Amino acid sequence: MTMSIIASKVAHTLKESKSFAAKADIADVIGLLGVSAEEAIAVGDDCAAIPDGDSYLLIAIEGFMNEFVAGDPWFAGWCGVMVNVSDIAAMGGAPIAVVNAIWSDGVGSASPVLEGLREASRAFGVPVVGGHSNLRTDRAQLAVAILGRAKKLLTSFGAEPGDQLISAIDLRGRFREPFSNWEAATTAPPERLRGDLQLLPAIAEAGLSKAAKDISQGGVVGTAAMLAECSNVAVSIDLAAIPKPDSIPLERWLTSFPSFGYLITARPNKVDEILALFRARDIAAAAIGEIASGATVAICNQGKREIVWDFSQRALIGCTAQGANRRSN
Repeated sequence: MTMSIIASKVAHTLKESKSFAAKADIADVIGLLGVSAEEAIAVGDDCAAIPDGDSYLLIAIEGFMNEFVAGDPWFAGWCGVMVNVSDIAAMGGAPIAVVNAIWSDGVGSASPVLEGLREASRAFGVPVVGGHSNLRTDRAQLAVAILGRAKKLLTSFGAEPGDQLISAIDLRGRFREPFSNWEAATTAPPERLRGDLQLLPAIAEAGLSKAAKDISQGGVVGTAAMLAECSNVAVSIDLAAIPKPDSIPLERWLTSFPSFGYLITARPNKVDEILALFRARDIAAAAIGEIASGATVAICNQGKREIVWDFSQRALIGCTAQGANRRSN
């Protein structure tokens, strides 16, 4: 199959995917909450960022799909910490502590979830300091919230025309079947996990970038779309440049949720320095696209270009840079 056909097929798959549909649900929630673009704290980042003296408090929360908690409860508990510390890092911060809310139909079904949560807490060095429990419900459910702090922010609102788009992904993993989680953390040394996460605050504090997002269940392209919408820019992604395990089909990889995966934008003269930081820790990193003026998300390869999303026709998460103009790096 030629790369031009692949680009067209991938664009169609992404447009119709559950991942894009789930991200589009965010706009409905924001509307029902009455959050507007004039809010002092902009909505659309990986964390809420609250100015606190000369730094920022970071707050985030993750809730997990019922079928995931039921199908892989230990890993769901582990992910309760892992995905939250990833959100903190994506904002240029360091985690402080987490709290959790767990529901289950008894201690037996809660135990593996809590064991995974406890082991991830120890591995990432982030304490569980409280939460809520209800062990007398009809099914297991999990939500975990986190508090962190950043000296200087990376945000979803900082991408600018002329930036290059960088993808950094830890490829030393495997799929956690049957889900699309690319898991590269549970067997990694804790020191490596903690050191890898420190790269994002280092990038922010060195002034190498203003914008980043962790690659979520929207995959590389869906996450890039959220970043582009928040920053009011267009993005074009070269499919062949995306770091990927050789054995994984491109279509599956593009809808994967890596345990360590980030998109970062930077001025061209900063790109090599950022790539070197990741590669020094054996994390695959590459410049995969460009940020421009406009309102589209496109994928391309060998001269074939396909539009995946056009914000002038339809919002995705309904968050734009207008709400971020009161927050400064």
